[in-house]
Amino acid sequence: PQPRASHLALVAIPVAFGVTVLMLVTRMTRVVNVDIWNIWHMTFTGAMLHLATGSYWLGILGVVVHAAFVYKLGDWFAKDTRDYFGLEGIAIPHGSSAYLGPVAVLVDTIIEKIPGLNRIHFSADDVQKRFGPFGEPVTVGFVMGLVIGVLAGYDAKAVLQLAVKTAAVMLLMPRVIKPIMDGLTPIAKHARKRLQAKFGGQEFLIGLDPALLLGHTSVVSASLIFIPLTILIAVLVPGNQVLPFGDLATIGFFIAMAVAVHQGNLFRTLISGVIIMGITLWIATQTIGLHTQLAANAGALKAGGQVASLDQGGSPITWLLIQLFTWQNIVGFAVIAIIYLAGVLLTWRRARQFVAAEKATALQQSQIAS
Repeated sequence: PQPRASHLALVAIPVAFGVTVLMLVTRMTRVVNVDIWNIWHMTFTGAMLHLATGSYWLGILGVVVHAAFVYKLGDWFAKDTRDYFGLEGIAIPHGSSAYLGPVAVLVDTIIEKIPGLNRIHFSADDVQKRFGPFGEPVTVGFVMGLVIGVLAGYDAKAVLQLAVKTAAVMLLMPRVIKPIMDGLTPIAKHARKRLQAKFGGQEFLIGLDPALLLGHTSVVSASLIFIPLTILIAVLVPGNQVLPFGDLATIGFFIAMAVAVHQGNLFRTLISGVIIMGITLWIATQTIGLHTQLAANAGALKAGGQVASLDQGGSPITWLLIQLFTWQNIVGFAVIAIIYLAGVLLTWRRARQFVAAEKATALQQSQIAS
């Protein structure tokens, strides 16, 4: 409700839609965003920038920049969305899944250059193959629940209840998400065909909600690990003032694209996830003041209270834009900007390499066929 109660709420949707149309017409993106709901992410960036600078037009610029950037992220991670998650013709340009993907790419690139570390591979599939029935998602979920419950200091009854609930999540989450994916896939295919017919065969990707990624077994496993781990990270991050609560239910969004970037390697996902959540918590602490003001303007704040969030309150896109126009934390801006821009450049280069490889493969196949 906070971004929707801002002065930018009425214009954010048409502005974001206009960015989509402009980028499609100029062929700067293949993403056709049909997920109107998640435009709130762009609205939030604009609202925070408006509050920080006092400029309505800079707030509009924030919406434009956020929209244009995440549509490009939808393009760049399209191969991951297709090959790892099996979502043909679909892009995930929204939320923390998209904008935190570059951090995972940076981590993956660094790990690849470290001898020994680059050979470590541990995934949910590996566990299942090695341990047979004991490696099934239900069993793994039960064991994870036991471990988390014991570490949390629960009594025996509460530990067993948590173990059963965790096992149920591991079993049911993929089955709940699958019908949604099965229903959206033909719709996306039909929409793509209609668009391609009207625009001379140009390739399009339908931009949908990142919730589609949460049903994958590796994402579920990583999410369950990071729920308690994020609380530990919150305690360890210097200067952090945010204790995650409501955002814990959405941890999967933060690391879903990282799972795909690392091809299900939970070892690498743990490393990138720790960095992702550390950066997110630090940024969320820096934006508490603006976030609280935004909540107060929306009438969603009790007297004397403060508000913070990991999702958009911890977004590097939002924070870097705010710092770019206010210069309140030059050192922090420099560090986060270097890390994030390095990840973005590597993501762009990685996407170009994927496209070049696919074109070379298609050319080779056509030559063989002829």
